[in-house]
Amino acid sequence: MNNPARRTIYLHYMDKYDLLDKLIEEHVNELQVLCESESETNVTDGRMSWFEYFESNYLFFSAMLTSKGAPFFRSRFLQFVIEDIKNGWDMNEGRNRGISEDGLLQFFAQAYVRIVEWWFINKMPYPPHVMEEQVNKILELNLS
Repeated sequence: MNNPARRTIYLHYMDKYDLLDKLIEEHVNELQVLCESESETNVTDGRMSWFEYFESNYLFFSAMLTSKGAPFFRSRFLQFVIEDIKNGWDMNEGRNRGISEDGLLQFFAQAYVRIVEWWFINKMPYPPHVMEEQVNKILELNLS
């Protein structure tokens, strides 16, 4: 039996994996836009935080981060977080303590991804602004 909706999907995507790749890239690009707007304004008022974006796209991120079937997304998200930390944080304090930049990046990026996973697995027990504040405090204490 032919499904018209399925035929329509395949007009735009090669297969379900291509569709998933495009969705992942779309969300990563949106997070990048949030990063760029933050660095341009240096003001958080009126700007959507990452955790607000995660909350507003709960179904997607929850599915991607809490299922074992989405390792590509987790890997892509981790690479994005590594780049954001590398470009957005001064790691002199850690380097002055003898910690390599690679070590700092791997440690804090993995921790960031894991705390987002935890937040979704536990059904967002704290509001987005609290999570954003907590994560930023942790990063500021250790990276600046």
